[in-house]
Amino acid sequence: MSVAAITDPLRQQYREAFITHPRRAEHLADGNVALLCIDVQYLDAADGFGLFADPDTSGVPEEGRKYYFDRLQASVLPGMKRLQEAFRGQQLEVIHCRICALTQDGRDRSAGHRRLHLLAAPGSKEAEFLEEVAPVGDEIVINKTASGVFSSTNIHYVLSNMGIRSLYLCGVYTNECVETAARDACDLGYFVTVVEDACATVTERLHEASIATLRDRYARISSVREVLRELDELRDSSTAGIISRK
Repeated sequence: MSVAAITDPLRQQYREAFITHPRRAEHLADGNVALLCIDVQYLDAADGFGLFADPDTSGVPEEGRKYYFDRLQASVLPGMKRLQEAFRGQQLEVIHCRICALTQDGRDRSAGHRRLHLLAAPGSKEAEFLEEVAPVGDEIVINKTASGVFSSTNIHYVLSNMGIRSLYLCGVYTNECVETAARDACDLGYFVTVVEDACATVTERLHEASIATLRDRYARISSVREVLRELDELRDSSTAGIISRK
């Protein structure tokens, strides 16, 4: 049976609680939303660097590498850039998280990252964001050494301080850090939107399986185009409100 054919008997209950709940629209109207860009850095999103410096030891076969980097260039990076520009244009928060240790030797890393030999030292190339989607100005950067940004950093505290209650997620890998962030954020009470065509992992099947698991359970699944339209409608309604008050 295909992933798409699996029926979720609790779909309606979860949709009403997390997807169609009126508070989601209220958070957007109030500006209590943020775009969270996940791990788009030289460690894991640049061909020839970090995990992909040596194709023979990357663990990802040639077919998977081609799929992943083609998707990044054709869909994910252009989509993320458009999302970032749209959020900035509405004075909404754009937040970046990345894998980056506190120490040069990575002794502060999680046990899992040590076992995986994942290390992006402070100031290293691996810790740098890809230029086309890098932070601008004083946008917040959250450093982590585990898949879960919520379990391994103070991001929940930071978001709470700023009144953020809804999150739009994009980045890599869909089935690892993106999915973990979506589940954890939902459990902590955030309304979550995963921008499907602005996420990627190393096989299409893994990507689709994660999206199918998150859909109408932990997150609303949307596209770059749909989110941009949502932000345009927010801008238009705000403009109309200003005009009506004059």
